Amino acid sequence: MNPLTGLYGAASGLRNSLFDRGVLQSRRLEQPVISVGGLSAGGAGKTPFVIALGELLKARSIRFDVLSRGYRRRTRGVLVVQPEGRAADFGDEPLLIARRLGVPVIVGERRYEAGRVAEQKFQPQLHILDDGFQHRSLSRDFDIVLLTPDDFHDRLLPSGRLREPLFALERADAVVLPSGLAPEHPALRQKPIWRIERELVLPDVPPAPVVFCGIARPEQFFAQVRAAGITTAAELSFGDHHAYSRNDVQRLFAARTRLHAGGFLTTEKDTVNLGALQHELEPLAIAVLKLTLNRPADVVDTMLARITEHKPRS
Repeated sequence: MNPLTGLYGAASGLRNSLFDRGVLQSRRLEQPVISVGGLSAGGAGKTPFVIALGELLKARSIRFDVLSRGYRRRTRGVLVVQPEGRAADFGDEPLLIARRLGVPVIVGERRYEAGRVAEQKFQPQLHILDDGFQHRSLSRDFDIVLLTPDDFHDRLLPSGRLREPLFALERADAVVLPSGLAPEHPALRQKPIWRIERELVLPDVPPAPVVFCGIARPEQFFAQVRAAGITTAAELSFGDHHAYSRNDVQRLFAARTRLHAGGFLTTEKDTVNLGALQHELEPLAIAVLKLTLNRPADVVDTMLARITEHKPRS
């Protein structure tokens, strides 16, 4: 095991202990906060879940915003995401959420400050905190944690992908698992388990496409494409949140020419990172990951019942 894993685990445990004992303080916004997070670094489906949850809240006519760090953006401070903007300014996932949901999305290193701006500008009834399970400096009223099958046998960073060990689920109010996954673990006992169905929507895919992506778990995306019966000419992966350059586009075109591929296929998040370069890759099919919650009405009712209590929590 990487010796840095032990140091990471000790530092993470100490930080959580300081919050648990009140040495480090969480700040509370005026309106309730629902956190959507995970234990592992990427690939759990947090962004599609935020979008699915947001659609459920919109169906109830609940005003809300989304607070996000804006990972890998080149800007600093608190910004309101402009849907027509660039990933470099706001981050790819906040930009995708803003485009899909059509609600205010506010990015900021300090999510409390982002929430204060949201309350002043938009008067929301609640906030969704994106990727917020480890962001304990902002108090929340309901913690949702998404798990992947790999989380149950993975290691802490940097040896594995886990940000926290499984016993951190003690802080969670609900755990989200893929349908069909039934792990036995003490951390799941007496926890509400919500189930999701994952569907990869693949419209108008060209024959034998060059499939490419810059996401946390590219092998999972490639496997889903093949499972859908698509024969791929090539499968190319870039780093997670990859900002595509003209050289990348030229590399993709070279692969298409060399392999006589019919076109390209990528993820919705990758089109955000392609920006204007997207229009140079034709024909390009865009795969959309759709998450569906089982018993969605019960999910929303459970959250709303809790946040109306508005008890201080860290």
